[in-house]
Amino acid sequence: MKKLLFLLLFATPALAQPAKDTVVFNPRRAVTLQGTSNFRDLGGYPAAGGKRVKWGHIYRSADISKLTDSDLQALQSRHVALVCDLRGPQEVAQAPDRLPPGARRVELPAGSEKIDPRLLSGGAKTINRDSLMRAVYTNTSFFPAKYKPMFDELLALPGDEALLFHCSAGKDRTGIGAALVLSALGVDRQTILKDYAATDVYWQAGREQSLQRMTQAGMPADAVAAVRPLLVANPAYLAGTFAAIDKQYGSVDKFLATEMGLTPQKLTALRAKYLTN
Repeated sequence: MKKLLFLLLFATPALAQPAKDTVVFNPRRAVTLQGTSNFRDLGGYPAAGGKRVKWGHIYRSADISKLTDSDLQALQSRHVALVCDLRGPQEVAQAPDRLPPGARRVELPAGSEKIDPRLLSGGAKTINRDSLMRAVYTNTSFFPAKYKPMFDELLALPGDEALLFHCSAGKDRTGIGAALVLSALGVDRQTILKDYAATDVYWQAGREQSLQRMTQAGMPADAVAAVRPLLVANPAYLAGTFAAIDKQYGSVDKFLATEMGLTPQKLTALRAKYLTN
């Protein structure tokens, strides 16, 4: 059942039509590719010191195992030179990344790919899946191993190259990663939550297609219903991540310094590199 879930859940979905929002749904944000969806540029967001995140340097995405040759050329033209794969070994084995020419790849599983089996059980009527999802988002124990290397790579990456990070749906692990990167760049929390919620726009049609494929493959209706909450980008989940960090560390800034290694000097360097007037 778990193997079937991975195969059906993360098949390439179609891109939904963006809502009209001049910041989150800036026309430059979505990168339209044939072999994946939810591929977005993190540029353009208002950030620290009255600046904005640079376009064309940091990208987030869903699974990139089905990229076409023209997709790879498009990423090469965007100078994507490094891919941080946030998936677990089973997902990677089932759907290996396709990389643009010359790009390198870093695997950052850190154990976060483990799914509580109760989330996938349609028969466990008494299980509160919403509570279990919130527990996934508030378990910060894997954050340092998974996300600190991303910050190290961002700091080390040549200024004319771009970094892409992704998981399978580009929602949970990627959503948390985007939240941490944008926080480090001084983007306000409300904007970060909106960026996270945008997955439901960019991945809406694909989510429904994935659920339909599960039904067609013979999954019981209650099991399909149990999976649906896993596919929704509920801002309350990411807000729970911020709340957990605030409770454990006092603030996101202290967390970034303590666990992501962003000393004042490194934070200044990161912002100088990825922010613009």
